[in-house]
Amino acid sequence: MRKFISMDFFQNLGKAFMLPVALLSALGMLLGIGSALSTPQLLELLPWLKNPLIVFLARYMSTIGAFGFQNLPTLFAIAIPIALVKTEKGVAGFAGFVGFYIMHSAANFMLIDLNLLAASQDLVSHGQTMIFGIQSIDLGVLGGIISGIIVAKLHQRFYNIQLPDALSFFSGARFVPIITTVVMSLVGLVLPLTWPWVAGLINSAGHSLVSTGIFAPFFFGMGERLLLPFGLHHILVALIRFTPAGGEMLVNGHMVYGALNIFYAQLADPLTQNFNGQATQFLSQGKMPTFLFGLPGAALAIYHCAKPENRPQIKGVLISGVIACVIAGITEPLEFLFLFTAPYLYLIHAIYTGLGFMLVAMLHVTIGNTDGNLIDLLVFGILQGNKTKWYLILPVGLVWFSLYYFTFKLVILKFNLHTPGRQESDANATESNKIILSKNDRAQAILAALGGAENILSLDNCITRLRIVVKDMSLIDEAKIKVTGSLGIIKLDAANLQIVYGVQVHLIKAEVEKLL
Repeated sequence: MRKFISMDFFQNLGKAFMLPVALLSALGMLLGIGSALSTPQLLELLPWLKNPLIVFLARYMSTIGAFGFQNLPTLFAIAIPIALVKTEKGVAGFAGFVGFYIMHSAANFMLIDLNLLAASQDLVSHGQTMIFGIQSIDLGVLGGIISGIIVAKLHQRFYNIQLPDALSFFSGARFVPIITTVVMSLVGLVLPLTWPWVAGLINSAGHSLVSTGIFAPFFFGMGERLLLPFGLHHILVALIRFTPAGGEMLVNGHMVYGALNIFYAQLADPLTQNFNGQATQFLSQGKMPTFLFGLPGAALAIYHCAKPENRPQIKGVLISGVIACVIAGITEPLEFLFLFTAPYLYLIHAIYTGLGFMLVAMLHVTIGNTDGNLIDLLVFGILQGNKTKWYLILPVGLVWFSLYYFTFKLVILKFNLHTPGRQESDANATESNKIILSKNDRAQAILAALGGAENILSLDNCITRLRIVVKDMSLIDEAKIKVTGSLGIIKLDAANLQIVYGVQVHLIKAEVEKLL
């Protein structure tokens, strides 16, 4: 039971991270474009960019784009309760903000009471910062994550509480912000005494990773791919992007923690000459050899290894997967084509991804952001000027395309792996999988394959997958699920199931929810 709760919790927590991260990615684009339009190299190449209107627009985009990383802890504190709770989500978000503010107010009270409040010029050296005008402990994004998790747990415990008649006005959802205020004030009181120890452990973990030198990006890149099938990669990514485990740096007088936060802080600072390679080694640049070149090479190998009569059936799937990978940075539609039928290929893919991270870092490329797609290469590489060494991605990418293509082709043919298009029955199987069901028919087929509505405890989705908690896993009919267009099925444990459908999964979830 404990395993079930833990797996379900971490999956949902990873999904909760996606709400602020998606906003951060979009705002990062604005920040990147605004910063790029102000770079001396681009201004020298295109003098018309000095037009006052363009300068105004560039400053405007930079200002709006900077909102994300400047307020990221608050965004996490609000988004996590909303994502984790099942009912009264609006109340959960409201309580998330209340809890975060109260926690820092109480921490400020305790710092004053213990005479630990640092002078304004010494905030960084004392691990303190300003939050909504309150001088408090600098928890970084972890403060928002911790606050959000606690508030979510309080909401789940108290949202339907029934108080005595005299206090009935405060019953139910209204009680959640009240109990949040009490609990988070107590959390804030102990922070000045306990946080230095916690911060020390996190810094030790970050230093341990960095101490591996050139292997640090390799371990990160490979680990992130290995965790992806279980939906737990968001946890690792968030730790590196937003906490001291991903590094720390003083930018424009402010201490910034986490690889992505450091990159965005430098992007927003007009005095930045070069981006910090210790931060960008964990960001977009490491994904680019694999996402832009490697996986398309793997797709071509799968196509050439398929039986000639089956190639027309798999061509559309491979092309759409390559487009999603290169343009959007969404790799699952390609990865899940060989994850289940040829898991050894996925292990090779994870190792090659890690090597891509390591090689690009060794070449001192400095391209940040999150997705590793063509847009990131343009906005955060090319438009930022040659200081990012974006041009080195191209020769590395050509090597990675060849590496993936010949490795995948060799392994598939040598071991006769059943990648798409190679089974004898592929023609018939593909045709059956291409049956176009109406929305209602597909939803009914999925529901029946999951053992009926009574077997489903919860239904949710991430970017490409349905995430389902079931009562009895033995009732799952995998053959019926495949006919609905599934790219793969992952049974995480005795209760947690994931079905990969691709980027249209939110529509499928809505169809099933209507029946539920």
